[in-house]
Amino acid sequence: MIVHVPLLIFLLANVAPTHAGLFSRSSDTSLSRAARHARRNAIKQSSGLWDDIRLAYTGMFQQKPQVLQSKLYCTNNAGTGLSGLGLNNTSGADGNDGSNGDGSGSDSTSGSSQTIGAPSASSPASVSVTETGTAPSSTTTSSGAPSSSGSSSSPWKVAQSYEGSSFFDGWVFTNAPDDTTHGIAQYVDQGTAQSAGLIEVNSAGNAVMRVETTPTVSGNRMSIRITTEYTYTGGLIIMDAVHMPTGCGTWPAFWSNGPNWPAGGEIDMVEGVNDYTNVQVTLHAEPGCTMSSADPNVLGMTGSVITSTDCGVSGTSNSGCGVRASQTNSYGAAFNDIGGGVYATLWDDDGVKTWFFPRSAIPSDIANGAPQPTGWGSPVASFPSSSCAPFSKYFYQHTAIFDTTLCGDWAGNVWSADSSPGQSQTCAQSTGVAACVDFVRGNGSAFDQAYWEVKSVKIYQSS
Repeated sequence: MIVHVPLLIFLLANVAPTHAGLFSRSSDTSLSRAARHARRNAIKQSSGLWDDIRLAYTGMFQQKPQVLQSKLYCTNNAGTGLSGLGLNNTSGADGNDGSNGDGSGSDSTSGSSQTIGAPSASSPASVSVTETGTAPSSTTTSSGAPSSSGSSSSPWKVAQSYEGSSFFDGWVFTNAPDDTTHGIAQYVDQGTAQSAGLIEVNSAGNAVMRVETTPTVSGNRMSIRITTEYTYTGGLIIMDAVHMPTGCGTWPAFWSNGPNWPAGGEIDMVEGVNDYTNVQVTLHAEPGCTMSSADPNVLGMTGSVITSTDCGVSGTSNSGCGVRASQTNSYGAAFNDIGGGVYATLWDDDGVKTWFFPRSAIPSDIANGAPQPTGWGSPVASFPSSSCAPFSKYFYQHTAIFDTTLCGDWAGNVWSADSSPGQSQTCAQSTGVAACVDFVRGNGSAFDQAYWEVKSVKIYQSS
């Protein structure tokens, strides 16, 4: 409130001389006439005086405008190019690859649309307005984990999130046998999965996806394959799991692929078979995409190239270019024994990189929802775009996928192999069964550890 006292005094002081002047200009013989004239002028000027007084007092009752202190930014979850193509594909996209241990394509067959809880993921085509500086929820991480500065400096914002009671919202359940990698898994729709106890969100708030443990089956064993409705080109994909399927005959994967395999490419972010202990990361692409070197030092990674630097499926019998992690707790039973961890895959103009962080060494910026890959050190796997250019020609419009198949082109084919990392014996030796399919069909109890338990999947896009 502002009081204009000086202005009020000035107005009053300038009125008195005006009326005194009227009397000074009047003659003695015309005093009565002058008085009447002065009265008329006083009435005339009083109207203007009232206007001046009211103007002077107006500021006394004016409120200062309120100023919005917080800066706002808009996040377009749709995005374009490698910063995120948020197409909402409700059916997924499924190719038919028969890949050597990698799977391909997403489903054209959707399952039940039953909802579990309210969706937590924002619509990929929506525009959200968020106050800057708002601190995201955090979890405790052990000392020694890589860390970086706070959320305000992270360029990565969540475009899609799957966690908690609504984890299964926004996924399409495949309702078909595994006909892409020739496994003996029967993927079931959401309703069947719930009725059979194959999926749940447990008391810890984690999503669980199991393999059927019926003692014996005559054909395929029931399992789960889910594909995101959300579609993206590029981004930062962070998956936090406390348990993954393990055991002879299992072949679980968390991966993504394009709309018409091998067109659009495939990125296997987490994959392995049987009793392996070292995770494998693999790219599958159309001809012309390669790794620039087989030397981990040149590529700046801690893993090792497995067989070929050719990522094209036609020249590698569908196997693509794979990298095996050096960490012996990055997959399988060893991963489960440490309470799991986080896999982070960065897909940008420079190519694809994947990191693995055990539960005790998850970077604080990931835990705080403000990931900064530049502070994470060397990745497990690195696939530079320099020899796979333009990268957007080979990799685009991906959907993310969880599945667990059984036997098939990889787990079945290495059943009697003795060179698998972490396995002191072949599966044929340890089980006493000569064929993978016979073991899977006749030993349901062997699959009590064949389940995913996932805390969250978050897909970030850069702002």
